[in-house]
Amino acid sequence: MIRTLVTIFAGLFGLATGSYLNVCASRWPEGESTVKPRSHCSSCGRTLAWWENIPLASWLGLGGRCRSCKAPIGWRHLWVELIVGVLWAFAGWEIFAAAPELSFGIFDYNAAAAITDGVGRMIFLWLLVALAVLDIENLWLPDRLTLPGIGLGLVLATTRGSLDAFLRYGGSFAVWKHLVATDVVLFWLLGAVLSAGVLLLIRWVYGLIRREEGVGLGDVKLMALLGGWLGARCAVLALGFGAILGTVVALLLLATPAMRADREAWRQKKLPMGAFIAVGGVFSAFWGEQLIAAYRQWSGLW
Repeated sequence: MIRTLVTIFAGLFGLATGSYLNVCASRWPEGESTVKPRSHCSSCGRTLAWWENIPLASWLGLGGRCRSCKAPIGWRHLWVELIVGVLWAFAGWEIFAAAPELSFGIFDYNAAAAITDGVGRMIFLWLLVALAVLDIENLWLPDRLTLPGIGLGLVLATTRGSLDAFLRYGGSFAVWKHLVATDVVLFWLLGAVLSAGVLLLIRWVYGLIRREEGVGLGDVKLMALLGGWLGARCAVLALGFGAILGTVVALLLLATPAMRADREAWRQKKLPMGAFIAVGGVFSAFWGEQLIAAYRQWSGLW
């Protein structure tokens, strides 16, 4: 019962944060504030009533059009709210997989760790969806998201080390120092540096061969973010998944008559690689470790 309630609450809150993400995606590229002015129709400028700002329901109720001028409201508004809501609901459900005995009357190490990881995962997923949307629409991975995201990974690593020290091993300062150093240095720092280093190497080799930039620094910062949150192995897995997804999209584009007819347009076409990597990051956040463990068992390599 509690697991169901937490899942529903997380999903509803995810819909609300997805609605705010839509505001960010619409206003940040134009250099506008996400606070003022109030939500309004981008076509006629009319300020929206409160009931026109209800996540998911308002878009469906209005039929995807402005109530006044009938201008279309992009499908992105619907899909972003839905995707964030579903991801947050799933993250809320997964909290209880880590601590099945979790209840309102129990707060121990397992509960604290599960809640910390669950809330952290929700923030991480919001960042990835936001970066994917901005990259798809603007080929832009803003530092205002990637750099704080890397820093939040450090905060999470430090928090987990502190929980281990104080709730699991008695609170000794020496133990805290050791565990925080392990979580921060071995997991966050190495994860961020190694993951970014892999893409920097690819960027350097591509530039050496093609004499042009093929991978942006925004993608490198995104890999550092993934490595800090997920560790180097899952971050590289996300990169591989993103590369496969990008290849599939490229082949589909190449199959269109317009692209086949204009080779120069195809050569100049830029794909949102950061968005593909972000999708891979979502995949790795939920199933990366299980997939790596299954591969290790199947291959017997290590």
